Amino acid sequence: MTGLGITAHHLAVHFKDTRALDEVSIQIEPGSIHGLLGRNGSGKTTLLSTIAGLRRPTSGSLLVDGEDPFESERIMGEICLIREGGDVLTDEQIRINLKYFANVRRYWDADYAEELLEAFELSPRKRPDKLSRGQRSALGVVIGLASRAPVTFFDEVHLGMDAPSRYRFYDLLLADYVEHPRTIVLSSHLISEIEQLFATVTILDRGRVLIHDDAEELRSRGAALIGPASAVRDLVSGLHVLSTQSLGPTEKVTVFGGLDADLRHRARTADVEIGPVSMQDLFVHLTSGEER
Repeated sequence: MTGLGITAHHLAVHFKDTRALDEVSIQIEPGSIHGLLGRNGSGKTTLLSTIAGLRRPTSGSLLVDGEDPFESERIMGEICLIREGGDVLTDEQIRINLKYFANVRRYWDADYAEELLEAFELSPRKRPDKLSRGQRSALGVVIGLASRAPVTFFDEVHLGMDAPSRYRFYDLLLADYVEHPRTIVLSSHLISEIEQLFATVTILDRGRVLIHDDAEELRSRGAALIGPASAVRDLVSGLHVLSTQSLGPTEKVTVFGGLDADLRHRARTADVEIGPVSMQDLFVHLTSGEER
């Protein structure tokens, strides 16, 4: 099992007067970890539920492993969508929930599920409706990882966890992905903790694709220039400026786009430092009101 590929072409999903998704074209390679990023309301959940076959597109095309996922028994059985709520039997014990998922998920690993319960300190006798928000999120992680589905979506599932639980999740996900490669999509608007997991990235903004790129390529397209204000302003003339900060005689300007060798040489000559920009910072700048 190496996961399934996903291709969307001019995909649109409309709810009355709301364009939840508009002209979305992306390709997610099988067996990769993909970051789906966007602010709240950007369309991330709508996109994942549509790929999972739970929603019919308004227009455009969507293929998972070469097949339309909507009401496809084969494709829907290969996709596991985990939302923060967990989509579990809330009034049944966790152990009953795990038995249920063992019956509906053909790749389910019961032994691994037990290990994950111990890792997150979840009692199999507890009912989901008696768990804290963080414990409910952890239960969703248990189900998503133990399902070992060829396509697994984690939709903001880590947001309810405390920091130790979140980092435990990242470590467990990466370790299991190495042992059992499949297509994994992490959806979030909090990026700094998880960006190193991504091979590829999609940034949605108000239902449209703002960026769809290789993760390393995206990081390389951002830069921060710091130095004497006049020199920095001269260097960034004609570039796509995301933000400017003045610190007395010093200025810091964040730009988006490749910097050629000539500009880098002129920056060294002018005593201007060029530094990297995190994916989190790029995301914030690119989806800010000014950029919109």
